[in-house]
Amino acid sequence: MQTLKEDILEILVKSKHLTKKQIEDALQIHKVKQIPFRTVLIQQGIITEEELLSLLSKKLYIPTLHLTKYKFDPEIIKLIPDRMARQYNMIPLSRMGNTLTVAMSDPLNVFALDDLRLFTGCSIDTVLSPHEQIQRAIDTQYGSGGKDIQQILKESESQPTGGAEKTEVEFLRQEDLELTDAISESEKPPIVKLVNLMLTEALKKRASDIHVEPEEDCLLVRYRIDGALYDFFKIPKLKQNAVLARLKIISSLDITENRIPQDGRFKLRFEAKEVDFRVSSLPITFGQKFVLRLLDKSNLSIGLDKLGFSEQPLKIFKEAVNKPFGMLLITGPTGSGKSTTLYSILNQLNTTERSIITVEDPVEYQITGITQIQVKPDIGLDFASGLRSLLRQSPDVIMIGEIRDSETADIAIKASLTGQLVLSTLHTNDAISSITRLIDMGVEPFLIASSLVMLCAQRLCRMLCTKCRKPIDVPNEFLEKLGFIPETLPKDKNSAAQLPSKGKNIFYVAEGCQYCNNTGFHGRIAVLETILIDDTIREMIIKKKSLDEIKHYAVFTCGMRTLREDIFLKVKDGLTSLDEAIRVTTEE
Repeated sequence: MQTLKEDILEILVKSKHLTKKQIEDALQIHKVKQIPFRTVLIQQGIITEEELLSLLSKKLYIPTLHLTKYKFDPEIIKLIPDRMARQYNMIPLSRMGNTLTVAMSDPLNVFALDDLRLFTGCSIDTVLSPHEQIQRAIDTQYGSGGKDIQQILKESESQPTGGAEKTEVEFLRQEDLELTDAISESEKPPIVKLVNLMLTEALKKRASDIHVEPEEDCLLVRYRIDGALYDFFKIPKLKQNAVLARLKIISSLDITENRIPQDGRFKLRFEAKEVDFRVSSLPITFGQKFVLRLLDKSNLSIGLDKLGFSEQPLKIFKEAVNKPFGMLLITGPTGSGKSTTLYSILNQLNTTERSIITVEDPVEYQITGITQIQVKPDIGLDFASGLRSLLRQSPDVIMIGEIRDSETADIAIKASLTGQLVLSTLHTNDAISSITRLIDMGVEPFLIASSLVMLCAQRLCRMLCTKCRKPIDVPNEFLEKLGFIPETLPKDKNSAAQLPSKGKNIFYVAEGCQYCNNTGFHGRIAVLETILIDDTIREMIIKKKSLDEIKHYAVFTCGMRTLREDIFLKVKDGLTSLDEAIRVTTEE
């Protein structure tokens, strides 16, 4: 009699036309790496998880269930502890008498079923669900921030606060609190758990910032996810000073100083990866506001290919980065991904034969092999003085966090003319406006023309959640008002969707589901406007031609794609919505 594995292989050979070599390779990986055979089949692209679950369902007579819209009963969830659910990737669904039904991705795991039977004392029925859906359900049901935080706060309220009792008015006035009480309270297990949970929930929800904001009657915690802020929970005012003291302790800030802003940082290991937190405190009316920026090094792609750029900007970036000297400027507002792009370039250039030095305020990511200088204006170490000093260190590549003044601009330009590749950022609305900004800073046009290699404007747009995005038909009249004429847009080889010039124009809009926290968006992608500086543009800069003339030449002669054109390509591919495209490029 054939085993289940042999049955599945036989079906795959017939339906997928697998070769003998593919089967042998999969079996070899299964033996060498000691990972389940079903995992090997999915990882090698031989079969999708949905197809495999369908096969298992037919062979084992086990029904399948999609969990995205399943309503879980909190009382049933309590029957299996968090640890066991995560260990075996299972979640309880219902209980009828002495029979417990659970969703599993691997119903052949007899050890899991035996453990569950012994733990619950119930007979076990199983249904099949995709691994990722079970994982998300576990995170939602067991790792729900609101529920856990309420439990932790109850624990903290049940413990004595230490010292004499204080009235409500005394707690609302921070200057009247004794520092020793705040420190001792911050070291209690419930407060430590509360702060740890605040950090881990932010990581699970892909937050880029945590805002801890004292209000009149509570301490509000908000997460910035995909560029937008969301309220997540409120901490009672009585616990405010203990929570803020805990944040100061782990960030190595002065716990006795409440009157002036402070900056600190700390590291956290989460799910086998190291995450840096950059911490900023600011005294406000009801206490001190803290903003924690999450800096995940694993998000720094090695090289430019993994940043999700469109084909044309990627080609221009690669050509510019390979220049031996000159200046590359990336422009855009705060939070537009400029630093991530710069660090990705540095990662690509970071080889043993190159000396790379950066001047930053602050140093965001600490990278091995790169010399990084932290600007400290209070002791006279600003961008200009730091840049002047590092030029004597014989660098090959220089990264300046931001060109803020004429002195920094002048030194950077001259460094790029004397053999260094200089990378930096400016705050302008589009790429070409960088020329005017440098001239306004007092840099001579002939120096700008000689030094510039590439100009880039960057924005970040939110990507539609692929699990719940909804197609809609948009009338041609509306598209024409926006200047969205599909047949005139540049075509990318990578562009998956080409809109018809007539008939229906199918786009996607945000809907919202459990996977994307009901926002309709999941992740962000860069939108770019890039131009390589050629001899004609250099001549136009020297002759002080207007920005409109330079931009007209860049668009119609050099083929520069504007921010709106680049984001429209992403709309065509179904990566983002028209509303998001208009929001991000509203100045155009």
